[in-house]
Amino acid sequence: MTATVTERSAAGDAIGEIPSFTVTLRIERFDPDTPSPTPYSQDFTLTMHGTDRVLDALHKIKWDLDGSLTFRRSCAHGICGSDAMRINGRNRLACKTLLKDLDLSKPITVEPIKGLPVKKDLIVDMEPFFASYREVMPFLITTGNAPTRERLQSAEQRERFDDTTKCILCACCTTSCPVFWADGQYFGPAAIVNAHRFIFDSRDEGGTQRLSILNDKEGVWRCRTTFNCTDACPRGIEVTKAIAEVKRAIVTRTY
Repeated sequence: MTATVTERSAAGDAIGEIPSFTVTLRIERFDPDTPSPTPYSQDFTLTMHGTDRVLDALHKIKWDLDGSLTFRRSCAHGICGSDAMRINGRNRLACKTLLKDLDLSKPITVEPIKGLPVKKDLIVDMEPFFASYREVMPFLITTGNAPTRERLQSAEQRERFDDTTKCILCACCTTSCPVFWADGQYFGPAAIVNAHRFIFDSRDEGGTQRLSILNDKEGVWRCRTTFNCTDACPRGIEVTKAIAEVKRAIVTRTY
């Protein structure tokens, strides 16, 4: 028997249908404008789809359920690093974390990243993080006249620091570090990663200055090699390895 147009259309829709499911997000809220500001948890139950990410769920809550929910996001494609948060106890980017990859049998906890002051809900004050970043001079330092052509570099020289060029300053690594939680003065993994990117750049002449800065008591020697930072990095940077290489450069000055 030949299928009718309606039957064929219905079958096609079923094949292309994206599965839906119910999920509960347990979000840590904080409103500094209340008389006695205190963090508290709030549950939101949503119907989502298999292609949705945590950021999509946060959008749905803000747009349809509670417009006061506050969080950062920008490109929503895992490039800008704006939407770093703790999801089920791990630092992740909300835009890269698929809901279906999480345990949907219990509420998904969403909290601000640790170690930085919370300004509202999932937004933290990033200034201490960026202060450490600026202190390591994350820019090319050269002497002499400006060149009349590009500064050439071999593929091998570029490979030496290629991994640490991938940092998007999301703070996932730094705010996953127990030393940073305990001592807000520690430079933190992200600042060291961005120093590494220039210390090992053959075109740069500021390596000695940066190594001197990171040889401080709050510098690389505070690292306890727990690998939390490497596990948390959404770009797959070998953060712990980069920190070890900076330590070695301080001792041997072979950079």
